[in-house]
Amino acid sequence: MTTDDDPDSSDGTDGNADSADGTDADAPEFEPDPERVAALRDVADDVRGETSESKQLANVLYRTSDLYDPDEETTPEEIVRNVKFILEVTERGGLDR
Repeated sequence: MTTDDDPDSSDGTDGNADSADGTDADAPEFEPDPERVAALRDVADDVRGETSESKQLANVLYRTSDLYDPDEETTPEEIVRNVKFILEVTERGGLDR
């Protein structure tokens, strides 16, 4: 027996329906939000300090704010890759130039 709450219901979907353009219909939207951009960047400025950890956190917050910046085109996946790179560079002791 299936119910409307059953993700494996008889409609043939698995509960994760894709939209017509091939994207996940349940994926969050990141509409431009200048107030959120400003808030995230203010927090980034506040936490940025002299330690590598505070600089890392500030960089992550600043990069996350790009999701809501109408002048930036980025995806959560790109941000995750960028954050991983930030952490790897710090772990190695900096950029090799």
